[in-house]
Amino acid sequence: MGSRDAPAAPDTTGIHTNRSDPTTVFTGEYRHTVDDKGRVAVPSKFRAQLDEGAVVSRWLENCLAIHTRTGWEALAAKVAGLPITDAGSRLFQRFIFAGAFEAGLDRQGRVVIPGYLRQEAGLDEEAVIVGARDHAEIWAPARWDAYRRALDDPDELARAISGLGI
Repeated sequence: MGSRDAPAAPDTTGIHTNRSDPTTVFTGEYRHTVDDKGRVAVPSKFRAQLDEGAVVSRWLENCLAIHTRTGWEALAAKVAGLPITDAGSRLFQRFIFAGAFEAGLDRQGRVVIPGYLRQEAGLDEEAVIVGARDHAEIWAPARWDAYRRALDDPDELARAISGLGI
């Protein structure tokens, strides 16, 4: 079973995809296979944003994140500004940085996910890659489907975002 990533249409949204541009936005949902070497195809729509490298890390809700180099550096700077005396700060720092690795895309636009991260994220033969504004996320299909179903309840979604000022 191969990639089901449709060819990207020309960008008519006005959203810049230059990785050094802070308006870089990852959008969409894509399903790809994970091969026996742990490689997963990055959606073609995301590849140009990752031309200068990427960092893959653990992320919240038991998924993985693919960060642009600029996005990773911005996150690292934010974390560096957190108080080292705060236990939550230290926990987040260890959670994000201990499992992170620099990743490059191969000629087929795939990234290798190490076994320990595939295991933590519950990845087996398939992965769902979703855009999450400033990064992409890699989910196990069952976990993503359950999470996505919760988003389909308009009342629950309204409660979740009520304090965000949206």
